[in-house]
Amino acid sequence: MTLLVVATGNPGKLREMQTYLAGLDWELTLKPDELEIEETGGTFMANACLKASQVALATGEWAIADDSGLEVDALDGAPGIYSARYGKTDPERIERLLNELGNELNREAQFACAIAIARPDGAIAIATEGVCRGEILHSPRGTGGFGYDPIFFVPQQQMTFAEMSPDLKRQWSHRGQAFKILLPQLQDIKF
Repeated sequence: MTLLVVATGNPGKLREMQTYLAGLDWELTLKPDELEIEETGGTFMANACLKASQVALATGEWAIADDSGLEVDALDGAPGIYSARYGKTDPERIERLLNELGNELNREAQFACAIAIARPDGAIAIATEGVCRGEILHSPRGTGGFGYDPIFFVPQQQMTFAEMSPDLKRQWSHRGQAFKILLPQLQDIKF
């Protein structure tokens, strides 16, 4: 079994990655706590590649990283790479976004996720992106998920991410879409 270091200190993210990669010959572990990677890229993909590469170089192991966020059409793609820093808490981020949108009729948006896997020498072996298109509601709905999930409505399912079961969200989410592209490529990796 090959070690794959997840470029996060978040145990929840580790569990989520383990779910997507279940059944493959990878043993996932968190990056060392003392290893901090500043996200200086201008895109989700640049940040994912930066984190994966830096963690791989620091640990000498394979590494996986993702970067994701919400892009709202009427706000020229904001909050984008700043999604997690759009406020101090999830309710503050949602309130800010809804205030900035106001009564805008165009509520179209997408969640985007970039995933990168780096070889132990820091070279990027795989990089994928997934998106989930949707709309921003005027007020939150649902109690599940986190972040912008209560206001992100998926028309094909007629519910927000916060109203979906975890399995349904994994199937429809931007991260789920990115992993659908990544998994076949991951099985073909040569060590």
